[in-house]
Formats: sequence, C-alpha cells, structure tokens
Amino acid sequence: MFLMYQVAARPTDNLIDANFSVIWATVDRLLDGFLAMLPLLAVAIIVFVLLLFAARGLRHLAEKALKRSSNQSAATAIGRLFYVGMVGLAGLIAVTIAFPTMTPGRLISVLGIGGVAIAFAFKDIFQNLLAGILILLRHPFRVGDEITTGEFTGTVEAIEARATFIRTYDGRRVIIPNGDVYTKPVTVISAYDMLRSEYDVGIGYGDDLAEAKTIALEAIKRVNGVLADPAPDVLVWELGESSKNIRIRWWTTPARSDVLLIRDAVLKDVAEAIAGAGMDLPFPTQVVLFHDQTEETDGDRTRQREGWPAGKTPPKPRYRPPARTGNGGTPSK
Repeated sequence: MFLMYQVAARPTDNLIDANFSVIWATVDRLLDGFLAMLPLLAVAIIVFVLLLFAARGLRHLAEKALKRSSNQSAATAIGRLFYVGMVGLAGLIAVTIAFPTMTPGRLISVLGIGGVAIAFAFKDIFQNLLAGILILLRHPFRVGDEITTGEFTGTVEAIEARATFIRTYDGRRVIIPNGDVYTKPVTVISAYDMLRSEYDVGIGYGDDLAEAKTIALEAIKRVNGVLADPAPDVLVWELGESSKNIRIRWWTTPARSDVLLIRDAVLKDVAEAIAGAGMDLPFPTQVVLFHDQTEETDGDRTRQREGWPAGKTPPKPRYRPPARTGNGGTPSK
C-alpha cells in the first residue's frame, strides 16, 4: 500500500513531498542485501579465525627454527613480524570472501593509497622497526654486552623491534630508539675478552726514567687481575712543563667491576712504589720573577737570563723619566 501526502508550510512556499514507498524500498533492499551477505560474512569470519590459528602455529615454528641460528630476541621479534604479516593476509582473504565485488587488485590499490599516507605519518616508527630487525639479524651487540651509544654507557638489557634498553652504571634504564642506535657510532666495550687501560704518571726531572719504568712495571705485574698476556708495559710518553711523564698500560677482563677495581689497585701500587723509591711525583708549578729592568742597577746585564737578552753587549735599558712630585716633594699618584 502506497501513501502519498503533501505538507504546505505557507501558501507562497514550495510543496515538500515525502515518498515513503521509496524510503521503504531502499531499506528493504539494504536488508535483503545484508541477509544475502550473512552466509558470506560467516564464511569470512570462519576463514579468518582458521588463518589466525594457522598464523600462531607458523609463528611458533618460525621462532623455534630461528632460535637455532639466532638469539632469543631476534627469534621473538621476527616471529612477531611473521605473525602480523599472516594476520594481514588473513584479513585480505576474509574481506574478498565477504565482499565478492572487492577483488584483491582493487583492495590492494585502495590500501596502497592509504599506505602512503600511513607511511608518512609513522615514518619514525617504521624506521625504528627496520633498524631493530637489522640489529637483531646482524648482531652488532647482544643482550648483556656493555656498550656506549651517544652519551649513554651501560649494559644492554633487551633488544626489541622498536628500541634498545640499556642499564647505565648508576642504575638508570635508558630506552634508545633503534634508528639512533643503528645510524650512530656504537662502542661495544665487551666485544672481546680483554680490555686495555692506561694512565699517565709524572716523575721529577731529576729522577731516572729507566728506574721509574722498571719500578712501575713490577708494581703493575704484582696486581691481582692484571693479565700476563698481553703483558703490561710502561712507555716514556711526554716531557711536560714540570714533570717527565710515563704511560702505564695493562690488560684486564672487560667487565666494568673488574676494570675499576684493578685500576684502583694499579694506581695505588704504582704511586706507592715510585714514592717509596725516593722519586718525586711533582705537581704543576709556576715561577714568577719580579724585578725592574728599567734601571742600570738591576743586576749584571751580561749574566741576567730571565726577561732580558744575554750576551756581552746587552741592550741598554730604556729611559724612564723621574716621577713627578706634588706639594711637599712627594711623588704624585
């Protein structure tokens, strides 16, 4: 049954018609289409759930396979990425089943346009993700290594797909984006089994260098924890302003605690051994000479060295006029 009516707002206004038959026909067509799509939606949901379980199973298989040739963090991260890719593929298959008119080609083209916008919006996230995958695959450092990156130094706690977690020596956790870790220099302190430390020690100019080197070397060798191979050594390093400097070098294990404790023992024993041998451990000194070089009576010019040319015929002092005096005969200020 079709109903028609007209509403007149004012005699001079246009008439507004509302055709309920057209509205009902549209609603009825949408309802019939939805009911017709219910079987396809049910099939799409079932297929998506099955593919979801399959993705989980394949993720576990991939993690087990990668653990044999990679570390735990790399296997977990790559397994998660594999799982996300499988879930995305399952979603595409489910959509094409539920909406037969949406072909894979059209769906990919639509997603491609949106993907460009998403890529620009989440550029930093994707950069960190890619850098994290490369770090996990190439293994420039591992969990437990001591590294320095930027202004931070500490022990690697975890390497995730987005960031690297570092525990600093003073007990702080620093989360560094993998993009920064991968693009900036990284010093892996514990990359090898040995680490060399060094320190400069100054002795007086009146002390014997060979004797000082022998005393320092023997003191280093007696410290527990200093490696015998490579052997420690002592080098004459610099002739400073107030001391002759020797550089002592020794090798230890790279653990931070070992490095600090052995350094403390080495410096203590070397300083005590050199001082015990009667040698000087000088500190920087500066000599300032105050004398008037404008008077003939200022010493013997032929023997004077500081601040005046030496020789048999030194230059004459420049003339200095007498100070003017004020009232009373005293020099004016």
